[in-house]
Amino acid sequence: MLKRGFLLGVFVILSALMLAGIVGAVAEIDKYGNVHTNIPMEAVVYAAIESGDLVYVTMGTTTIMVPFVTTYGDVDRGQPLARYSDMHVLLAINYGNFAQTYGLEVGSPVYMGLVEKGAYKDELEIRHLVRSDVREDYASDAVFANFREITLGDIAPGKLYRCSHPSIDDPRAPYASALIEQAGIKTVINLSDSDEELALNLEYSEYYKSIGEAGNLINLNMGVDPLADDFAKKLGEGLRFMIAHEPPYLIHCVEGKDRAGIASALLGAIMNAKTDEIYADYVKSYENYYNVLPGTAAYDAVRKIVADLFVLMNNGNPVSDVNVKSVALNYLTKRAGLTYTEIAAIQDILR
Repeated sequence: MLKRGFLLGVFVILSALMLAGIVGAVAEIDKYGNVHTNIPMEAVVYAAIESGDLVYVTMGTTTIMVPFVTTYGDVDRGQPLARYSDMHVLLAINYGNFAQTYGLEVGSPVYMGLVEKGAYKDELEIRHLVRSDVREDYASDAVFANFREITLGDIAPGKLYRCSHPSIDDPRAPYASALIEQAGIKTVINLSDSDEELALNLEYSEYYKSIGEAGNLINLNMGVDPLADDFAKKLGEGLRFMIAHEPPYLIHCVEGKDRAGIASALLGAIMNAKTDEIYADYVKSYENYYNVLPGTAAYDAVRKIVADLFVLMNNGNPVSDVNVKSVALNYLTKRAGLTYTEIAAIQDILR
């Protein structure tokens, strides 16, 4: 009877919340599995929900509690969140597929309401990252474009680079384009675009366009979850493209921060880089974009993203300098589908 009474109480509470909350539906699911609802910003404001609050989201028989935040990085990898996208509510999982996880499709009903004011505010203040899109606010063109050479471990200078998208309608793109031209980039691994998407953007960089016209650019249209089969298989395809083409190579996504960061980390690991070196390179993009500094809580939170990812790649087991290379090799062979011969060829190219 106690159990039945408890469940009845929970049902009554949730029912009351739903009646008092916001009613909406799934309007669109993007290629990353993020759920765009038809819940307008005005409804959220009317419900007195703001960044840092804890909200409930009910989808069918499933109810979850999530923080209402401003960006994906405001929660740990694999955690759900609610935020604005343009003028509506977006539901997402940081480095994950929300729609797939919760079995949603366009038209699925969604209920949302306030659980507790300010419950996530302290965490949000630690994580909240603000950036500028004005070049003068940054120390150099390279910092602004998140452009840098990757020399992790045994990777030789002049072989591998990463940056934000060099050919897109974005204030950073002209700087990224000029920098890759100065570096003499010959081959591009574009992690973000489909062929159709890139075709619309080629007008923004003549140099980038020339690389594509020469057949030295591959578009992988990857998602953002490194543990998803799609991500791994497409990364394997991109690395095979590297083998068949000449350096210097450029790896980029939209910001050159997350997908490019994971690809760089894996390449660094198979090239004998130490964990501190690998993790520091990943966080460097956040230093460039958001001025996240070593020794701060925000820096530690970002470093934890990539450190935790390697642990997950290792089936939840600790990762250190002793085994980080084997973890990366295991990912690239078992998940990305590369052979050890292909990995050896990549290692030879990058030395």
